[in-house]
Amino acid sequence: MGSDSEAEKTAQKEREKKKFLDLAPIAKPLAGKKLCKRTFKLVRRAAENKCLKRGVKEVVKSIRRGNKGICVIAGNVSPIDVITHIPILCEDAKIPYIYVPSKEDLANAGVTKRPTCCILVLTKPTKGELSQEEEQKLKGDYDQVAADISEVANTMF
Repeated sequence: MGSDSEAEKTAQKEREKKKFLDLAPIAKPLAGKKLCKRTFKLVRRAAENKCLKRGVKEVVKSIRRGNKGICVIAGNVSPIDVITHIPILCEDAKIPYIYVPSKEDLANAGVTKRPTCCILVLTKPTKGELSQEEEQKLKGDYDQVAADISEVANTMF
């Protein structure tokens, strides 16, 4: 009985190792475990409140239109040319961005079945308004993740 849980643990460790082996060489700043968890929580909350742009096309369009938020980019995208221009756009627009190890995990957090290359978490929904309570929760998570991302970025450069 104990061997099953040990086998599951070793299988999970192998999957974690594989995620980090598939990373693109430009995937920096890469979120650690704790920041990944916080980022996915923020993405999930934003998806529930419709404050999310999914996919390269939507994210680029939104950044060019001047929308502000946090850009979360998957680090295991192949071919890498699909996402190489996004960090440059984010830096020009002064939008914080972070890489996460897996596009599958990013899609799960964004409440979609299809793997997603990048997501832009907006501070306000595109249509309609949020309740005061939901807005405060989203803003709190957003501020915490933004501070963590800037901290990671500062240690890198």
